[in-house]
Amino acid sequence: MILRADCRHFPGDRPCTFNKTEGVVCDDCPHYERPGMRILVIKLDAVGDVLRTTCILPGLRERYAAPEITWVTRSSALDLFRNNKLVDRVLAYESTEAVLRCAVEEFDFVINLDTSADSAVLASHVKGKEKLGYGLDSKGNVFPFNPEATRWLEMGAFDRDKKANAQSYQDLMLEICRLHPKDKRIVLNLSPDELVFADGFSRKRKLPRGRVRVGMNTGSSPRWQYKQWTMEGFRGLIRLILRKTDWTILLYGGPHEARRNAALRKLHAKRVIDTGTDNSLREFFSLLTLSDVFLTGDTLALHAATALKKKVVAYFGPTSSAEIDSYGGQILKVHSDLDCLCCYKTRCDFDPHCMNSMTPEFMFGHLQSAVASLSAENLAR
Repeated sequence: MILRADCRHFPGDRPCTFNKTEGVVCDDCPHYERPGMRILVIKLDAVGDVLRTTCILPGLRERYAAPEITWVTRSSALDLFRNNKLVDRVLAYESTEAVLRCAVEEFDFVINLDTSADSAVLASHVKGKEKLGYGLDSKGNVFPFNPEATRWLEMGAFDRDKKANAQSYQDLMLEICRLHPKDKRIVLNLSPDELVFADGFSRKRKLPRGRVRVGMNTGSSPRWQYKQWTMEGFRGLIRLILRKTDWTILLYGGPHEARRNAALRKLHAKRVIDTGTDNSLREFFSLLTLSDVFLTGDTLALHAATALKKKVVAYFGPTSSAEIDSYGGQILKVHSDLDCLCCYKTRCDFDPHCMNSMTPEFMFGHLQSAVASLSAENLAR
């Protein structure tokens, strides 16, 4: 009997699926498959950026025949890759396994798309025939492995370059990876059980069928003061919706938005629904499927709603709207007319500022445009 340990289906410490289900062994197994290019992707920070960086996966699969793709990320982002068949293996950066495997294994391509020293040192240390993105030199300085990576490094260093940029994040990352795919979607796949979870919530809360549901992600990372629209803005917008439409409003957020969403929910007991602020990451994604149109700032929720093919109204202040790919009009990008936008300041003492200068009427108008673009099939449930 011959054991083909190089088969991509053999996990090493137990029989493969086909041995278990069909009883086949390596001698005559029709499923034997050697991996093609061995590719290591390093992308650690932050969860939202890790999610939108999955846009490189269709391109890698398109360019290389049967590649074996390993992705190293922080443990907080591991759940992003559940049900993602485009990645063969995901390793937690904090784990001993990731460190040891990266010390022993050799890859054809190493792609590091983080400019942080944590990521760069790993990319420099691991064995790879070709490296793209960023490494760390002997003096502790981050440097680009390939010329295509220089621009993103400079954009991170100079606010002027960041503000002048007109390319989307997806296009910038694909350029670093030397990929030109037909498909650059963000990859997020929900399981049947996760869809059942969302349906159960809908039934329990008796969400009306055939009526527009507008989701509102009311918060953002505490790091960014004005990625988040004002409480007064949300309150005024919800009152406009309640007065002028029959839409149902779904509130989304995490622990930081618990008090905010609880207060907004009181505006109407039946038409303003709090989806909860203590959901797991995957539950949060599942509940996003209940919205027809989704209003959000530049957050993880924006990238998740995009991946789930929702119509999105995204508002911007201190961060670049140009870096967000509109995906052919799926995302409607809105912002105030102040000239200090895209400042990348985490705090601001200007008044008016980028968020309070966007009125409820302004936001309502854009939501109406987004809703008008929906087809009847979008609302059929």
